[in-house]
Amino acid sequence: MAKNYTIVIIEDDPLVNESVQNVLLSKYNRVEAFTDPNEGINQLHKISPDLLILDIFLGYANGLDILEQLRKQGYTMPVIIMTAFSDIKMAVRAMKLGAEDFIVKPLDLDQLEVTVERALKNFELRRKVDLLSEQIKKEQPSEIIGNSDGVIKALELGKLVAKTEDTTVLIYGETGTGKELMARYIHDHSPRANGPFVSVNCGAIPRELAENEFFGYEKGAFTGATEKMRPGKFEQAQHGTILLDEISELSMDLQVKLLRVLQERKFYRLGGTKEISVDVRVIASTNKELEQLVEEGKFREDLYYRLNVAKITLPPLRERGEDVLQIANAGIAEFNRKFGKSIKGFTDDAIAVILNYPWKGNIRELRNAIERIVLMENKDLIDVEALSFLKGISFVSSNKGPLPPETYLSPGKHYLKVSSTGASYNEVTKDLIEQVLKISKGNQIKAAKILGISRAKLRYRIEQLAINSNPKILE
Repeated sequence: MAKNYTIVIIEDDPLVNESVQNVLLSKYNRVEAFTDPNEGINQLHKISPDLLILDIFLGYANGLDILEQLRKQGYTMPVIIMTAFSDIKMAVRAMKLGAEDFIVKPLDLDQLEVTVERALKNFELRRKVDLLSEQIKKEQPSEIIGNSDGVIKALELGKLVAKTEDTTVLIYGETGTGKELMARYIHDHSPRANGPFVSVNCGAIPRELAENEFFGYEKGAFTGATEKMRPGKFEQAQHGTILLDEISELSMDLQVKLLRVLQERKFYRLGGTKEISVDVRVIASTNKELEQLVEEGKFREDLYYRLNVAKITLPPLRERGEDVLQIANAGIAEFNRKFGKSIKGFTDDAIAVILNYPWKGNIRELRNAIERIVLMENKDLIDVEALSFLKGISFVSSNKGPLPPETYLSPGKHYLKVSSTGASYNEVTKDLIEQVLKISKGNQIKAAKILGISRAKLRYRIEQLAINSNPKILE
């Protein structure tokens, strides 16, 4: 059965032209042949070929000039050059101009078939890789959102580090704060941006397989190592960046081997005798204090100092103020596209919930929550009811106007009790802050400590809810 590909041949020798066409027609659905190069080129936009076979010498035209012209015009299909044996240097030049392959005259028709099939297969693989790359970019957030002081400081340091060629970076942050996103940011803004970015979760690799995962193996290195050779993550990251996520989970044995790679940029594959050299930037990330682990004897001190060249700390979401709403709105836009929805934003009460919720899972938890809401909801605005699945959120409705404190505040308990008629979130929050300010006699530091929030967040709420924090007025 003929394969569904379209091939164009531009060859001014009628006999060669016909021979090539006949061979390919037995395998491919559509084969168009031209002896006049201008006619062939003018028809390309109508035919949209999957592959072009082009002779170098075409009477008044030159195949190399045509190839260069086509690439400038944006044609990306693979091009196979036909050339006489004496023109090998020209064929090499053609490859530099973007030709996929070349075949030598007099033609070996079997070789022609193999060359065409290989070129089409390679082109399909490249297209799949491009599509997958685009899909990954769409599915994963590609930019760091936020204007809080902690984020701006981290980005400034990230930009500074990115300018260097191979400075090692250590990224601190709670789970879900965007450590991998920061590592990608450094990679994308560095001289290594065109190289690979390889991420390894050190906590997810079984200890007995860790060395194999990092450094690869030679055939026979262990039971089941049947391949001749398998490169590890460091080799895959050659000329690029490797992120060692959750570096604190590495065993002491592997820490020793990693230290050697950082010092000498060399290692041995498992079961190998040949030393492998690598050119990579190493970025490590962790949600634990490595310095404390060093004191406890759970992390090598020399490795810690080798990693801790440039340290970037990412703040938790609860300390990022209005960044929370920015990230939430960006999530709505992203998941609107994904699910074909048109949600416009949040109600005022929902905004208050979003900004006050602790988000223990940080950005990851927030994004997951927004994805769930956008998938399930069909309203124009997300309201408090849509957020009711969040732990600790238990609102009935959004009636305006405050209720007597005793109807919704239970002294001595760690939750708010709402009456059957409901209460406005902002009014509940305002009343709670006012009562705590009374208890602390207007001392905002003490009030923030009682509420379990930062002083900056408390001050923001005081301004947002128009609370007069003067102790005399509160009495």
